[in-house]
Amino acid sequence: MRVLLLKDVYKLGHAGDIKKVADGYGRNFLIPQRLATLATAAAVRQAETLRENAAISRAKLNAQLAGVAEKLTALVLTFAVKAGDTGKLYGSVTTAQIADEIKKVSGLDIERRNVGHQPLREIGEFKVPVRLTTDLIPSVTVILHREGEARKTVEAAPASVAEAAAETEAPAAEAPAADAAA
Repeated sequence: MRVLLLKDVYKLGHAGDIKKVADGYGRNFLIPQRLATLATAAAVRQAETLRENAAISRAKLNAQLAGVAEKLTALVLTFAVKAGDTGKLYGSVTTAQIADEIKKVSGLDIERRNVGHQPLREIGEFKVPVRLTTDLIPSVTVILHREGEARKTVEAAPASVAEAAAETEAPAAEAPAADAAA
């Protein structure tokens, strides 16, 4: 089925584009939600006008949300989580939890569907994209650390158990050499 997009649709296209989609997707989602219409000859003639109007409105919306994007880029979210010795979490930090924390910290109401990341399952620092518009996608810094540990230890945390063992052995080997030099 060929459809003319009336609005920007994430991962499909911008308003005014003519796309081929599955019959069910077009008939059951795009057309009832007024995101698209059938690509008839009359609709195709209107596509260029629709494309120009959508580009203008998209630019205005991006300009309005630029301040919000700057706020989100500067935002650092910290979660204290339960994790094993290898750094794997005993659960995960989901997009809903990230969206709730953004609302709690900054007051910005972001839908969980707009947080574009899989659930986080390891300790560390992550850049999580937040989709405001199809063109404007700032990243929020999310830091996961073990409950009861300081945040600074997370930033220097090794990626695996083997690296952790190597780091604990290396300072022990250097200490006697420093004592011998003194």
